[in-house]
Amino acid sequence: MSTPKIGYFLSCEEYTPAELVQQARWAEEAGFESLWISDHFHPWNDEQGQSPFVWSVIGAVSQVCSLPVITAVTCPTVRIHPAIVAQAAATSAVLTGGKFVLGVGSGEALNEHVTGERWPDATVRIDMLEEAIDVLRTLWKGGFVDHHGEYYTVENARIYTLPDDPIPVYVSAFGPKAADMAGRVADGLVTTMPDTDSIRAFRESGGEGKPVQAGYKVCWGTDDETCIDTAHRIWGNSGVPGELSQVLPSPRHFEQVTALVPRETTRDSIAYGSEVERHVEAFRPFAEAGIDVVHVSQMGGREENSNAEGFFEFYRDRVLPRLREIG
Repeated sequence: MSTPKIGYFLSCEEYTPAELVQQARWAEEAGFESLWISDHFHPWNDEQGQSPFVWSVIGAVSQVCSLPVITAVTCPTVRIHPAIVAQAAATSAVLTGGKFVLGVGSGEALNEHVTGERWPDATVRIDMLEEAIDVLRTLWKGGFVDHHGEYYTVENARIYTLPDDPIPVYVSAFGPKAADMAGRVADGLVTTMPDTDSIRAFRESGGEGKPVQAGYKVCWGTDDETCIDTAHRIWGNSGVPGELSQVLPSPRHFEQVTALVPRETTRDSIAYGSEVERHVEAFRPFAEAGIDVVHVSQMGGREENSNAEGFFEFYRDRVLPRLREIG
């Protein structure tokens, strides 16, 4: 077991654009090695309260921070046509000096149904994603592109602003069909769990030797009970089971179903408070699963009783040194 690189997860659902840019600065100064950034049209619930356009934020972050950036994850299938995502990703790669990875997934109705397009079932969404990845890569080769596929049409399109090197595409995959597709076509895997079965399926389907990245959330603070309350109020939706997260269409629906998630479920599933060992043990399963880069996100950094910068100081001084001993 080798020690993963350790990154920071920028949560667009919870923080304003200016706060995200500041967090990127703090993350680099604290010694984090890369950045994840979420791509949403809506937050999961109104308590989170934000959802800036990810491509604008990436542009701003690129001007104040030199860390690699990966979207976790973009859905290039329904809300935004893959040709437009291809242009956005190419510009991001240029702005970051080639240190951009496009993380993609099959998406959630929460974000993708907003244009009124039908939200297809999971099997169709995976097929759409595979075709979208082909469209992306074809456009990134330069030259004019015409594509008339099962799901997408591109006519006489050329991206003029391109990075020097190809943009890696990592895929978020849940379930055997998605893992098979990711293993065949992706440059890497994205996950939010140290799920060794999914990682194994990805590798056996063609992903052997390809990078695996992961991300998870913690709630640092000086009072344990306050941290648990904050995490449950803002991110209790993380305890919603099964496929509900892919099919519920609005933040209010997530609020309704999150009311069924016990506070104890949140408490038992996260690292909270200022006990270093708790944060180390949350990280350990990801390292043991052989994940290459693990990103950590702070919940509740906008709360009145929270010191957002304090999280980065805590990790810089007390947690990151311990995490780098694992391996």
